[in-house]
Amino acid sequence: MEVQITSENFESLKNGNLPLVVDFWATWCGPCRMVAPIISELAEKYDGRIVVGKCDVEENEDLAADFGIRNIPTILFFKNGEVVDKLVGAQSKQVFEAKFDALL
Repeated sequence: MEVQITSENFESLKNGNLPLVVDFWATWCGPCRMVAPIISELAEKYDGRIVVGKCDVEENEDLAADFGIRNIPTILFFKNGEVVDKLVGAQSKQVFEAKFDALL
C-alpha cells in the first residue's frame, strides 16, 4: 500500500530500513494518472520489502524543489537514504518493475 509523502514524514521514510520509491505527481497531470495504477500494483507486490509513497508536488513544493522536480510524474528511488535511480514520465509496468527489482 502506498503512503502519502509529506515534508513531515519524508526524512524518516527516506532513512528507514527499507528502500523507498517516491512518485511525485499532481491531480491535474494526465501521465500521472496513467502510471498511478501501476505504482499501486507494485506497492502491493513489494509490500514489506519496499516502501512506496506518493508526493503531491502542489502540496509539497519544498520537496519537489529539493530534488529539482520540473516534470511529473517523476519517480525517485532511494536506498540507504540516497537517490539511486530516477524515472521521468509515463513508463511501462516492465520498466517500473525492473527499477523496483534493482532496489532489492
